[in-house]
Amino acid sequence: MLATGAAVTTAGLAQVDREKIYQWINELSSPETRENALLELSKKRESVTDLAPMLWHSCGTIAALLQEIVNIYPSINPPTLTAHQSNRVCNALALLQCVASHVETRSAFLAAHIPLFLYPFLHTVSKTRPFEYLRLTSLGVIGKGTDPSRKLYLTILKECELKVFGFVGALVKTDEQEVINFLLTTEIIPLCLRIMESGSELSKTVATFILQKILLDDTGLAYICQTYERFSHVAMILGKMVLQLSKEPSARLLKHVVRCYLRLSDNSRAREALRQCLPDQLKDTTFAQVLKDDSTTKRWLAQLVKNLQEGQVTDPRGIPLPPQ
Repeated sequence: MLATGAAVTTAGLAQVDREKIYQWINELSSPETRENALLELSKKRESVTDLAPMLWHSCGTIAALLQEIVNIYPSINPPTLTAHQSNRVCNALALLQCVASHVETRSAFLAAHIPLFLYPFLHTVSKTRPFEYLRLTSLGVIGKGTDPSRKLYLTILKECELKVFGFVGALVKTDEQEVINFLLTTEIIPLCLRIMESGSELSKTVATFILQKILLDDTGLAYICQTYERFSHVAMILGKMVLQLSKEPSARLLKHVVRCYLRLSDNSRAREALRQCLPDQLKDTTFAQVLKDDSTTKRWLAQLVKNLQEGQVTDPRGIPLPPQ
């Protein structure tokens, strides 16, 4: 009887919670009740497994979430975004992340081109905490990682005190071809490269992870290596990052940089170019101390050097000859 009573009580509580979810979704449509509804629903996004379809199919909800995003645009330039504004819009992004990551709503989410509403946030350059919070949350909707990178993003989540880490990341974590195809039609690569060059360490790490996920897809690799301009831009930014990492080491950021280089070396044209432009710091012992406990990155780096050496023409003394 106790077990039955407990089951009934649990079911009753679940129903009460369900009714609250319905109420909060309805309250999103009203500007007067929206802020509290955003906060409460963002807290429940992990525990309510079908929240994404409920949000997507309820009348006016997605429009209300997009309104929250658009309302922030005037605060981007000039940069006047406050912590309160940043927290509120990030709660809206947390709910859109649910929609982006759910199998039932992802395709419709992409077809509606909703991620494009976030790109203005990635263009921002202010280094204040509200803007950094906003950029990281927006990047996260594309770059939220799966194993083994999931642990990294949970660490970032804790360090940044983010309520969400989810929008451009809920997309690439799926490894689905339609996601990569969609991203390649947008400006996400130059935006990531810009952040990789001048963002905070956390922003650089997420942006580099997104680039890595694009490169790991055959279509993404072919796209970046299709023209000299695209490849050289990527190689230039990666090279600058290596130089900076030699001065201010970060093992987790270096891991993603090395993985990007290794993937580029799978392309014959890129491999030939990397023989000329791979930073010396990746060839010598510059990062030996940083990577002493990271067997995975050390293995990637050794494979990268091996890939660049294979098929290289040398003179009798073993010295590489310049390409003809």
